[in-house]
Amino acid sequence: MPLSSGPENTRRDLFRAATAAVAAGATLGASPTSAFAAAAPRSAAEGRLKQSVCRWCYGKISLDELCSAAKRMGLVGIDLLTPPDFETIKKHGLICTMVGSHPLTDGLCEPKFHKKSLEMMNAAIEATSKEGWRNVICFSGNRRGIDDKVGMDNCVQALKEIVPVAEKAGIVLNMELLNSKVDHADYMCDNTKWGVELVKRVGSDNFKLLYDIYHMQIMEGDVIRTIEKDHAAFGHYHTGGNPGRHEIDDSQELNYKAIARAIADTKDEVFFAHEFIPVRDPLTSLAEAVELCIV
Repeated sequence: MPLSSGPENTRRDLFRAATAAVAAGATLGASPTSAFAAAAPRSAAEGRLKQSVCRWCYGKISLDELCSAAKRMGLVGIDLLTPPDFETIKKHGLICTMVGSHPLTDGLCEPKFHKKSLEMMNAAIEATSKEGWRNVICFSGNRRGIDDKVGMDNCVQALKEIVPVAEKAGIVLNMELLNSKVDHADYMCDNTKWGVELVKRVGSDNFKLLYDIYHMQIMEGDVIRTIEKDHAAFGHYHTGGNPGRHEIDDSQELNYKAIARAIADTKDEVFFAHEFIPVRDPLTSLAEAVELCIV
């Protein structure tokens, strides 16, 4: 079906022009980021969501270049960095919207990983607090044969030890919900019901869930209703197109405009970070996602 005329089609034309500008800039020896900047049509600052982007999805672009592009797009920061990256983002006037900590597979559901995980989480809390930022990520880890109830008990035990440190530092620990069907086989915190129950049992405003929309679409769907029902337990959001975890455009099954609006309507003070792997020009794809989620 042909695209109808109107504002949406006009914006698509602008992005096509942006891509051409990037290509022309590359031919002339200009930076792709600087070539793109002149054509970017809207800023995330115009919307109600505090948008950011995950660093690992843009490995072919230097952090400095990604920060420059993010700043121009109106993003507030970069997700999933560690202290060696902090000076780079700070010079661009950005923050780290989610600071890394311990390994994903070796997490809090298994006691033998508690000591190392808590040490790394404590270091991340200290570094994040020093910058005046807010979020540190954590993980349940893989089951490795552990029953989900026992695993929750183990997570509660570890979190009850570290959450008081986070509370004192003004930091929110965010356990990420991940799919165990496609990307992270055996991961325990793979559904909202289990994660929300964990949040209730820990019982602190300084422990919440990172609701990854891509992962939870794979595991359970019903994304908007879940956000409306359980948003108080969610401290952070990640995007990603399904299937494939690529651009959040009309090539995938999620309606991100509606999802972004539902999150904005909660009026929660959260960050909304793009975590898709671009298959086209990465900065053009990022800018398209940013514009789509301006609500």
